[in-house]
Amino acid sequence: MGKSVGDGRTTVERRSERELVVRRSFNGPVCLVFDAWTKPELFKQWWAPKSSGVPLLSCEMDVRTGGGYSVTFGRDADNAMTFFGKYLEVSPPSRLVWTNDESENGSVTTVTFEEEEGGKTLLVLSELYPSKEACDESCAGMEGAMPEQFGQLDELLITLGASA
Repeated sequence: MGKSVGDGRTTVERRSERELVVRRSFNGPVCLVFDAWTKPELFKQWWAPKSSGVPLLSCEMDVRTGGGYSVTFGRDADNAMTFFGKYLEVSPPSRLVWTNDESENGSVTTVTFEEEEGGKTLLVLSELYPSKEACDESCAGMEGAMPEQFGQLDELLITLGASA
Protein backbone atom coordinates (compact mmCIF):
# COMPACT_ATOMS: atom_id res chain seq x y z
CA MET A 1 0.00 0.00 0.00
CA GLY A 2 2.32 2.59 1.42
CA LYS A 3 1.01 5.91 0.03
CA SER A 4 2.21 8.37 2.61
CA VAL A 5 0.96 11.94 2.96
CA GLY A 6 1.58 14.49 5.63
CA ASP A 7 2.94 17.89 6.55
CA GLY A 8 6.61 17.00 6.92
CA ARG A 9 6.22 16.19 10.63
CA THR A 10 3.12 13.99 10.49
CA THR A 11 3.02 10.99 8.17
CA VAL A 12 -0.28 9.36 7.26
CA GLU A 13 0.04 6.00 5.53
CA ARG A 14 -2.33 3.29 4.35
CA ARG A 15 -0.56 0.22 5.73
CA SER A 16 -3.10 -2.18 4.19
CA GLU A 17 -6.60 -2.10 2.69
CA ARG A 18 -8.04 -1.91 6.22
CA GLU A 19 -5.41 0.02 8.19
CA LEU A 20 -4.30 3.64 8.37
CA VAL A 21 -1.21 4.58 10.41
CA VAL A 22 -0.32 8.12 11.51
CA ARG A 23 3.09 8.93 13.02
CA ARG A 24 4.52 12.07 14.57
CA SER A 25 7.28 13.05 16.94
CA PHE A 26 6.15 15.59 19.54
CA ASN A 27 8.28 18.04 21.51
CA GLY A 28 7.12 16.89 24.91
CA PRO A 29 7.61 14.07 27.39
CA VAL A 30 5.54 10.89 27.13
CA CYS A 31 3.54 11.61 30.30
CA LEU A 32 2.45 15.03 28.98
CA VAL A 33 1.48 13.70 25.53
CA PHE A 34 -0.45 10.83 27.18
CA ASP A 35 -2.28 13.34 29.41
CA ALA A 36 -3.30 15.36 26.33
CA TRP A 37 -5.05 12.20 25.01
CA THR A 38 -6.67 11.16 28.28
CA LYS A 39 -7.69 14.32 30.15
CA PRO A 40 -10.86 15.87 28.67
CA GLU A 41 -9.84 19.43 29.59
CA LEU A 42 -6.66 19.01 27.49
CA PHE A 43 -8.15 16.86 24.71
CA LYS A 44 -10.80 19.53 24.03
CA GLN A 45 -8.09 22.09 23.32
CA TRP A 46 -6.58 20.29 20.33
CA TRP A 47 -8.78 17.52 18.91
CA ALA A 48 -11.15 19.52 16.64
CA PRO A 49 -9.32 20.85 13.55
CA LYS A 50 -9.68 24.64 13.70
CA SER A 51 -10.04 24.87 9.91
CA SER A 52 -13.26 22.80 10.05
CA GLY A 53 -15.02 25.55 11.98
CA VAL A 54 -16.87 22.84 13.92
CA PRO A 55 -16.16 23.12 17.64
CA LEU A 56 -16.03 20.34 20.19
CA LEU A 57 -19.19 20.75 22.27
CA SER A 58 -18.54 18.07 24.87
CA CYS A 59 -15.95 15.48 25.80
CA GLU A 60 -16.44 12.76 28.40
CA MET A 61 -13.74 10.17 29.08
CA ASP A 62 -13.61 7.32 31.57
CA VAL A 63 -10.05 6.34 30.68
CA ARG A 64 -9.64 2.82 32.04
CA THR A 65 -9.91 -0.62 30.47
CA GLY A 66 -13.66 -1.15 30.02
CA GLY A 67 -14.42 2.56 30.43
CA GLY A 68 -16.12 4.63 27.75
CA TYR A 69 -15.83 7.94 25.97
CA SER A 70 -18.15 10.33 24.14
CA VAL A 71 -17.03 13.29 22.02
CA THR A 72 -19.62 15.62 20.43
CA PHE A 73 -18.87 18.10 17.62
CA GLY A 74 -21.17 20.73 16.17
CA ARG A 75 -22.08 24.39 16.00
CA ASP A 76 -25.04 23.74 18.32
CA ALA A 77 -26.97 20.83 19.86
CA ASP A 78 -29.30 20.56 16.82
CA ASN A 79 -26.41 20.04 14.38
CA ALA A 80 -24.17 17.81 16.47
CA MET A 81 -22.38 14.55 15.77
CA THR A 82 -21.24 12.27 18.59
CA PHE A 83 -18.39 9.78 18.44
CA PHE A 84 -18.30 7.16 21.18
CA GLY A 85 -16.85 3.84 22.16
CA LYS A 86 -15.05 1.97 24.88
CA TYR A 87 -11.46 1.58 25.98
CA LEU A 88 -10.16 -1.94 25.34
CA GLU A 89 -6.71 -1.27 26.82
CA VAL A 90 -5.29 1.55 28.90
CA SER A 91 -1.59 1.21 29.77
CA PRO A 92 -0.32 4.61 31.01
CA PRO A 93 1.70 6.25 29.62
CA SER A 94 2.52 3.98 26.69
CA ARG A 95 -0.65 2.63 25.02
CA LEU A 96 -4.37 3.28 24.47
CA VAL A 97 -6.78 1.08 22.49
CA TRP A 98 -10.44 1.99 21.93
CA THR A 99 -13.42 1.17 19.76
CA ASN A 100 -15.29 3.64 17.56
CA ASP A 101 -18.89 2.49 17.96
CA GLU A 102 -20.83 5.30 16.24
CA SER A 103 -21.29 3.16 13.10
CA GLU A 104 -21.05 -0.47 12.05
CA ASN A 105 -17.96 0.53 10.05
CA GLY A 106 -16.18 1.87 13.12
CA SER A 107 -12.50 1.20 13.57
CA VAL A 108 -10.43 0.05 16.49
CA THR A 109 -7.86 2.74 17.32
CA THR A 110 -4.48 1.99 18.90
CA VAL A 111 -2.20 4.82 20.01
CA THR A 112 1.32 4.17 21.30
CA PHE A 113 3.56 6.70 23.04
CA GLU A 114 7.30 6.05 22.93
CA GLU A 115 9.95 8.13 24.66
CA GLU A 116 12.64 9.52 22.36
CA GLU A 117 15.88 11.35 23.09
CA GLY A 118 15.68 14.96 24.15
CA GLY A 119 12.35 14.69 25.94
CA LYS A 120 10.40 13.97 22.76
CA THR A 121 7.60 11.46 22.20
CA LEU A 122 7.02 9.31 19.13
CA LEU A 123 3.28 8.80 18.74
CA VAL A 124 1.89 6.13 16.42
CA LEU A 125 -1.87 5.99 15.82
CA SER A 126 -3.33 3.00 13.99
CA GLU A 127 -6.92 2.73 12.77
CA LEU A 128 -8.04 -0.81 11.85
CA TYR A 129 -11.34 -0.94 9.96
CA PRO A 130 -13.68 -3.91 9.41
CA SER A 131 -13.41 -3.61 5.61
CA LYS A 132 -11.54 -1.86 2.77
CA GLU A 133 -14.70 0.17 2.01
CA ALA A 134 -14.96 1.43 5.60
CA CYS A 135 -11.30 2.43 5.53
CA ASP A 136 -11.66 4.16 2.15
CA GLU A 137 -14.62 6.15 3.48
CA SER A 138 -12.94 7.35 6.68
CA CYS A 139 -9.28 7.55 5.75
CA ALA A 140 -9.53 10.36 3.19
CA GLY A 141 -10.83 12.75 5.86
CA MET A 142 -8.18 11.68 8.35
CA GLU A 143 -5.36 12.30 5.88
CA GLY A 144 -6.26 15.99 5.88
CA ALA A 145 -7.31 16.36 9.51
CA MET A 146 -4.59 14.52 11.42
CA PRO A 147 -1.64 16.77 10.47
CA GLU A 148 -3.67 19.81 11.54
CA GLN A 149 -4.86 18.18 14.77
CA PHE A 150 -1.34 17.06 15.64
CA GLY A 151 -0.04 20.57 14.93
CA GLN A 152 -2.60 21.88 17.41
CA LEU A 153 -1.45 19.25 19.94
CA ASP A 154 2.14 20.44 19.44
CA GLU A 155 1.05 24.01 20.22
CA LEU A 156 -0.73 22.83 23.38
CA LEU A 157 2.35 20.88 24.51
CA ILE A 158 4.49 24.04 24.12
CA THR A 159 2.00 25.91 26.34
CA LEU A 160 1.88 23.09 28.90
CA GLY A 161 5.67 22.77 28.90
CA ALA A 162 6.08 26.49 29.47
CA SER A 163 3.68 26.41 32.42
CA ALA A 164 5.09 23.20 33.97
